Amino acid sequence: MFPFMAQGHIIPFLSLSLQLEQKGYQITFINTPLNITNLRHILPPSSTIRLHEIPFNPSDHNLPPYAENTDSLPPNRIYDLLVASTALKPHYKTFLNELVTSGTPPRCVVADFFFGWSAAVSHEFNIFHVIFSGSGGFGLACYFSTWMNLPHKNINNSGEFSLEFSLPDFEEAGKLQVTQLTPSLVAATGDDPWSKFQKKNLPAWGEADGFLFNTVEKLDTVGLSYFRRKFKRPVWAVGPINLHFNRIKSSKTSNEKWVEFLNSKPEGSVLYISFGSQNSITASQMMELAKALDKSKRSFIWVMRPPLGFDVNAEFKPEEWVPEKFTEQMEDENRGLIIEKWAAQMEILSHKAVGGFMTHCGWNSVLEALSCGVVMLGWPMAAEQFYNAKMMVEIVGVCVEVARGTSFEVWSEDLREKIEEVMSEDGDKGKEMRKKVGEIKRMIQEATRDDGSCRGSSVEAMEEFLQAPLMMMKMKEKEMNRC
Repeated sequence: MFPFMAQGHIIPFLSLSLQLEQKGYQITFINTPLNITNLRHILPPSSTIRLHEIPFNPSDHNLPPYAENTDSLPPNRIYDLLVASTALKPHYKTFLNELVTSGTPPRCVVADFFFGWSAAVSHEFNIFHVIFSGSGGFGLACYFSTWMNLPHKNINNSGEFSLEFSLPDFEEAGKLQVTQLTPSLVAATGDDPWSKFQKKNLPAWGEADGFLFNTVEKLDTVGLSYFRRKFKRPVWAVGPINLHFNRIKSSKTSNEKWVEFLNSKPEGSVLYISFGSQNSITASQMMELAKALDKSKRSFIWVMRPPLGFDVNAEFKPEEWVPEKFTEQMEDENRGLIIEKWAAQMEILSHKAVGGFMTHCGWNSVLEALSCGVVMLGWPMAAEQFYNAKMMVEIVGVCVEVARGTSFEVWSEDLREKIEEVMSEDGDKGKEMRKKVGEIKRMIQEATRDDGSCRGSSVEAMEEFLQAPLMMMKMKEKEMNRC
């Protein structure tokens, strides 16, 4: 297992590792020293997963000495870590060589989509290699297509760049808007640093022997079809695989305060707000969101990180980013609870009192919401989150987009109206969304069912993936015998 150095990548990889370990496979998980150290603290004591440090010195790449994970970096330095990660290539090659020469070559390498170069290295040792995406098929298809084609750079009939465009090789995704692109994509020219990285990384995906997706076949048919058509490789939808690990993590860190808070609330009445372990909104956006919550009179749990531009490691002072006496008033009225930086998300979402989830639409969070049958208010901010939000709004129909990005002003009244649209028991929109998300929850349960006589699509896909390396070995043996 070889994930990129970000929690949104490491967690799905570790969850997949735990799932394969239960099937009797020996797993070796490789990453940089600080990430391996952190993993040692959260692995179950009974786990046999081997953790291997691969050398990496952030200072060699003009990064702070602790910068081995995107969580410890501001957004504008993440690209630097991405480029620095290519320095892992010779160490990765050395590690594989040691395994092969010792007579213990791995059956398969499961690598990150940011490590496109790793496929060719794996094949130097005749090792089966798959790319694993913790993202969904639709989101990653949009990501791949926009970077490869830069369609927003096409000039329209007026001689201007189009604010709305289609993807030339993924028209079934529908229309996209420039506001759904990350700043690096908007600024991309084809010769800028981000473009140069992507031009090397993305085509290298074609070297892989297949693709693993943390998604469900029926949920994500449009996106998965793109990869089957584009790469002519097997595509296995084996999700959701992140739920097991999150239960382990949250069971160790339960916060009695939020448990007590939720237990005191009626079913479906609480709005849960979290923008993930890496994202945050601006100070002015945070202020408007707090005002909207105050106006809405809805109960809420807000997992709050410091606003953009503030030191995430400094003392946590939520009272500085919300209206005066907001936190005290919410606690006094038992209407709102602010949690610092991280919460046991799966436990919270699965509580019957939670009726909505305001989220950045990271794929892990989307899957957790769908698995718990919770409708979403989308506020995408980075990466493929904009595409995930588009999918949830337009294709799945279980989300209302409340805002887009962190470079735009938001207004408390607009936010309040959208919160009410989703949370209201009487509104037609909310009722229809709750009906649909209930259907998706059952779809996910069916996909992951494995009771012997009946196996769901995700279970079947996992078995097909596990057999694929053996099938490739047999094919190669036949070819050698023919020669």
